[in-house]
Amino acid sequence: MSACKSVATLFVALSILLLAGCQTRLAVSAPTFDPPVIRPAVRAVQPGPKSAGSGVPAIPGIVAVQGPLAGKALTPRVTPRPWKYIVIHHSDTPYGGAARFDLAHRQKGWAMLGYDFVIGNGTDTRNGLIEVGPRWPTQMTGAHTGTPDHRFNDYGIGICLVGNFDEARPTAAQMDSLARLVAYLQKTYGISSQNIVGHRDCKATRCPGRYLNIATVRQMAQRYLQSGTY
Repeated sequence: MSACKSVATLFVALSILLLAGCQTRLAVSAPTFDPPVIRPAVRAVQPGPKSAGSGVPAIPGIVAVQGPLAGKALTPRVTPRPWKYIVIHHSDTPYGGAARFDLAHRQKGWAMLGYDFVIGNGTDTRNGLIEVGPRWPTQMTGAHTGTPDHRFNDYGIGICLVGNFDEARPTAAQMDSLARLVAYLQKTYGISSQNIVGHRDCKATRCPGRYLNIATVRQMAQRYLQSGTY
């Protein structure tokens, strides 16, 4: 009888040890469901000059015009082209400036910014600030209004206002700068009011948007012409 009790006691002890061992192994090997940590790749950015408030590299040849327009910034370095038209555009973007658009146009394979002038809305540049593009000083043909006869690029001065004017109106500062610039260009190059046009007047497009009224631009420019101050 004592031998049987010993065997039974040994069996119970072994069972307890085996159960404890299984519990220990289960506790140690329990899986974790925490997601892996994925770190975004870091791309080096070369330091360089920035355009005002935009974080976009400044482009040589772009000049900001503040105050009265009659000055060296608007005077070409070469004999002016025989300008006949002023073509007004919107950027169709809520933000931007000449440097940003120049970069985008170069990425399309163009030589440089397609417009002659860009008027800011307070995002990349000051609200109403007029920027002179790199085409203007050397009177290069434009790249803003392509048509089969090329007349609006060859003989049209391209002005782009930053903004989407299908969704919102130009700012008062933008409209005032546009009117002053148009008046100056009309006076300097003998451009008639009827040849102040929107991009949509030259080809099938919505540009410069439903909230930019070309008739209003003509009227505002005429007032500056009559006063002789722009």
